[in-house]
Parts: sequence; structure tokens; C-alpha cells
Amino acid sequence: MHLGNGIICPVTGIPMLIAAGAAAFFAYKKAKQEFSKEKILPAITLTGLVFSLQMINFSIPMTGSSGHIIGAVLLSILLGPYTAFLAMCTILLIQAVFFADGGLFALGCNIFNMGFLACFVAYPLFFKPLKNKPALGAILASVAALQLGSIAVVIEGTSSIGNIIGFAGLMQTIHLAIGVIEGFVTALIITASKYLSTKKMSYIYGGLSIIFAGIISQYASSKPDGLEWSLLNVSDSVVMQTQEILYNIKLSVLTEVAFGNLAGLLIVCLIMYFICLTINKKCTVNLKD
Repeated sequence: MHLGNGIICPVTGIPMLIAAGAAAFFAYKKAKQEFSKEKILPAITLTGLVFSLQMINFSIPMTGSSGHIIGAVLLSILLGPYTAFLAMCTILLIQAVFFADGGLFALGCNIFNMGFLACFVAYPLFFKPLKNKPALGAILASVAALQLGSIAVVIEGTSSIGNIIGFAGLMQTIHLAIGVIEGFVTALIITASKYLSTKKMSYIYGGLSIIFAGIISQYASSKPDGLEWSLLNVSDSVVMQTQEILYNIKLSVLTEVAFGNLAGLLIVCLIMYFICLTINKKCTVNLKD
């Protein structure tokens, strides 16, 4: 669902960047009120796990497409929506800068589509009312997050895509399947988290992150993801755009060197560590005051 620069016009991209920055500042201020020292390790390792899960595209049967976990609902459930949103901002920024996965100009849109809508809309509206049935809530919230995000992509891309109705239908359909899969993965992880201590689960998150980023990601599906597949099936005129925007500009600094995925994982974890330390420091100051 990562939008590239070529699909977004300045009228959309610039305001969305400003809005994403404002939302991140708001989340930072609110996170100070709910964060604690005990959350530092799980916040870092869980952010790393979501980053590594996003590297693994899985095939969607009978479509010729693939999808990957977004992870914002998972982060919201286990860390709270404000810390989760900061984690998603970190992940999407590193993907855009080092992996050319989503453009910098489209970063505001991607943060809104994959972070804001999941953390501040799908999580409170679909998971919290069902918090006594967390597995069901996780599935519904994940499906809602993917559907809302795909609608947002359609709206943001209206200036570049002619057949908007066809594009919307394809996006909703393919991301419904991806959302269901993400929902079950999210439900599995939060269920497992109930039976182990926070420290043990953090170690498991960290270990899985290394395995996913360093090994399993090498076997990810090479089929177009949901957005690419939808664009490629809209019309012949859009195929040329997608091939240029979404395929030819698949360059990055890290993926051209050995252990690039692990290097990206390390960077994400270090940035999240710095964010956690800053939030925790502010919390301590507020308590003293």
C-alpha cells in the first residue's frame, strides 16, 4: 500500500506531509502521558518485528498479487495508539529513505493511510469495544484498517488515475483478503503475549525480527503487491506509470549491500530506542513536577 511519489500531486502531498508532522507531534505529546520505562524494550522489539514483517510479501491465491502485514493495529493493541503511531512513522520513514519503499514526497500520505487510520480510527472504533474478545477485535480492526487505508489511497490518487471506480473496486477487494490474513496474525501474536512475561515476549519479538529480516524475507513473493496489482489492472495507460514509478525506481542504499535488511532493522530499532528514551525522560520530569 506504499504510495510512490509519481502518483501524488503537490496539492495532496504537501498538505499531507504537514498533517503527518502535526499528528506525530500530537502523538509524541500524548505518549508522554501513557509511556513508562517498562515499555521501552517491548516498544523497540515490537517495532522491529513489524518492520521485518513488512518485508515479507505473501501471495494472494488466484489473483497474481501479494500482500504484507502493516502491523499498526498490532502495535496499537500492545503499545497504545500514540506510541504505535510514532513507531509507524519511524518504520515508514526508514523504508522511504533507505529502501525506496514509498516516496518521501508521498510519506505524509503513507503515514496517514497505514498509521493514522489504523491507530486512531480502526483501533478505537473496532478493537476497543471488543477488548474482552481480543482475537475477534484484532481481526475486525485489521480488516477495517486495510479497507480505510485502501480507500484513502484511491482518494489521494484521483489526479493520476483515470478509472477511479475500477481502481477502488480492485483496491478494496485485494486489501480485504490482506486484512483478513493480517487480522489472524495479529490475533495470534496478542494471544501469545498473554501467556508470557513482557520481557520474554520482547526477546521473542527481537529474535523473530532477525529471522524474518535476515532469512525469511529472502523468500518473499515477487508478485506485485495490492496497490501495484490494482494499478496494473486498471488500464493500459496506467501500466506504463506503474512500471516507471513502482518498478524502475526500486533502488535503495541498503538493499544493494549484504545484510541490508538487518541494517535497516538496526536503524529502526535505534531510532525507536531514542524516541522511547525521550518520551520516558519527559515522563520522569512531569512526575517530579
